[in-house]
Amino acid sequence: MNTSLRAILGAAVIASTFASVASAQNVFANTNIAEDQNEDLLEAIEDDAERDLDRFGNEGRPQGFSGSFALRSVATSGNTDTADLGVGADLNYVQGKNGYELQLSYTYGEDDGKKTEESLFYGFEYTRDFTPAVFGFGKIQGSVDKFSSFENDTFVSFGAGYRIFNEAERQWSVQAGPGYRFADLADASLSDIDEGAFGISSDYAQKLTETVYLTNDTDVVWSESDTVVYNDLALSVAMTNTLALRTSLLTEYHSDPADGYDETDNTFGVSLVYSFN
Repeated sequence: MNTSLRAILGAAVIASTFASVASAQNVFANTNIAEDQNEDLLEAIEDDAERDLDRFGNEGRPQGFSGSFALRSVATSGNTDTADLGVGADLNYVQGKNGYELQLSYTYGEDDGKKTEESLFYGFEYTRDFTPAVFGFGKIQGSVDKFSSFENDTFVSFGAGYRIFNEAERQWSVQAGPGYRFADLADASLSDIDEGAFGISSDYAQKLTETVYLTNDTDVVWSESDTVVYNDLALSVAMTNTLALRTSLLTEYHSDPADGYDETDNTFGVSLVYSFN
């Protein structure tokens, strides 16, 4: 999984001010924002993050440090007491042909004193360019979610990647490699996952206008016990050189969830993203 753990800047504060922004994890279009803004504001963010072109590998990325930060918080009191918090970071460092990326995304939700959500997505990846089109990588990534059938899920892998398109208007990179997956299941009657696995990732970005671009990131991790798929589709609109409004949909799919859990989770959101170089 290259998942895709990307940082956003607190959309909820902006949303509360303008009464028009809803939050997601990461990371798509919500047609009911105006009609149902209060409910949307309490949607948890898992992966709302700005997607830079050339997400895989280092070609085209600025040398040195770059990245983005996010903080989102919503609280209500009175007839209903709720609290919702989202914190994210996407930090990159490129030195010549070597690149390092750290991604963190944490969400917490509470309703009338009862915890309704708490999850952490994380990833650390090292990449090295061999040619402008070919690169190698090593990574560790995973999630901690007490409200999922997979309470802990970690994947360590290495492999190679290739840039299919590397143009000003379009970027598409793929990468794949073997690894090892270990996970703790919520159902104590089931055996935890501790086995070899294989991962495939795709990162696509299309510039639609000078200020609007579409991205779609997909991660698939296969192991004998379960196949997990993360897909992150987003539409971003640049407002300044450092600020962008991002509307997104994050989908997480497990082929073999524990009894009582759905196979698919979807997270919707609109976020204000602040980036730095």
